[in-house]
Amino acid sequence: MSRSDWEVVIGLEVHAQLDTASKIFSGASTAFGAEPNRQASAVDIALPGVLPVLNRGAVERAIRFGLAIGAHVAEKSVFARKNYFYPDLPKGYQISQMDLPVVVGGTITIRVGEGESAYEKTVRLTRAHLEEDAGKSLHEDFHGMTGIDLNRAGTPLLEIVSEPDMRSSAEAVAYARTLHALVRWIDICDGNMQEGSFRCDANVSVRRKGATEFGTRREIKNLNSFRFLQQAIDYEVQWQIDTLEDGGRIEQATVLFDPDTGETRMMRSKEDAHDYRYFPDPDLLPLMIAPEWKARVQAEMPELPGAMKGRFMDDWGLSAYDATTLTASKEVADFYQATVSAAGAALAKPCANWVMGELAARLNKAELDVAASPVSPAQLAGLVARIADNTISNAIARKVFEALWNGEGATADEVIDKQGLRQVTDTGAIEAMIDEVLAANQKSVEEFRAGKEKAFNALVGQVMKASKGKAGPAQVNALLRKKLGA
Repeated sequence: MSRSDWEVVIGLEVHAQLDTASKIFSGASTAFGAEPNRQASAVDIALPGVLPVLNRGAVERAIRFGLAIGAHVAEKSVFARKNYFYPDLPKGYQISQMDLPVVVGGTITIRVGEGESAYEKTVRLTRAHLEEDAGKSLHEDFHGMTGIDLNRAGTPLLEIVSEPDMRSSAEAVAYARTLHALVRWIDICDGNMQEGSFRCDANVSVRRKGATEFGTRREIKNLNSFRFLQQAIDYEVQWQIDTLEDGGRIEQATVLFDPDTGETRMMRSKEDAHDYRYFPDPDLLPLMIAPEWKARVQAEMPELPGAMKGRFMDDWGLSAYDATTLTASKEVADFYQATVSAAGAALAKPCANWVMGELAARLNKAELDVAASPVSPAQLAGLVARIADNTISNAIARKVFEALWNGEGATADEVIDKQGLRQVTDTGAIEAMIDEVLAANQKSVEEFRAGKEKAFNALVGQVMKASKGKAGPAQVNALLRKKLGA
């Protein structure tokens, strides 16, 4: 039996750290990088008699997320105690939400793959709830012992739970990337995966094609990169299929992914909700969100990626692919809009080509974010405008872009004038170059007249070389064909 006889079922649980200055139930700082236990207050370490106080900013970020995904933002939600023992959980329980979460439902539309095989899919969300993070166990440099750092204890999290709607690792990664972009777009999470601000747990199961019941799932914990997410799911899927085809059975479990071996390994048998003995936290009143509060948050929401994508297509005539690419992150979208604003709406498409093409390639090579681009939107707009008015050709434009990137001019016009790059448009001058090229390349002329189109392209190349790239290719083509009587 081949893998194609099986269907993969995936649901993701994502923990997004909310970017508040203080923790969800205390005034301790959430800044990353402090020495161990320097940001753990009396509330965070559960000293006797302390009481939690809910962070209003964390709630507003949860509301913002609920509005962004078209979910129901509950007017009443309840905090619960999730009871379990672990050394980095000083209270012996985690404050979370169970029966009545703050956000219920919603959807996220993802784009999977590239080119003609790409497709869109809508993933349903089950819920998103507020909770506190635990501390961290440190197993290195302690002479065989484990150290406990409680700086993260009490850090506000929004746990975002999807329905098991994804059917491949590619869909899971596309969903995670889209969600990652969204929480950054609406400014509720910095998305820094290396620092643990955005972590994924993947629930994975397989079932035979045509089956209606789900298989037994295993949960892969704490995946902190999209690459690891894909590798872990692919390995786990194959392991489950191999196990079932060999006559074994899958037991519900929590597993870890080892990036060094590319394998998952069992950590513990998976608990169900009843194992945690959830009950409402007696120290916290129900969270009440009045319609007026939700309306205020709604009024402050930025334009969302889907709406912006539609506007780019309707107002500026971009293709679905271009609009999707340019709204993949808020930083890229802002850069592109600033470029079009400077260049004019009539140049929206060439601006898109340059942002997605030359600029993206250079940023990727230099390992820079678009916010750190050496070429500003105004500079790029000036470059696009000079191509549009035939001051320079596309080939020359790449030289101008290189100069701007290296700081060799404040504007495209300055670079063009300083380096003498203005396009040659004088018909007489171009015809003189063509005459010289034809006289020196009689063999190519004869081959062209014998029907070999490649010979014509060779002649064009020689004319462009003679003009040092300054002649307009279209004008050279037209004049050369005229000269050859074609």
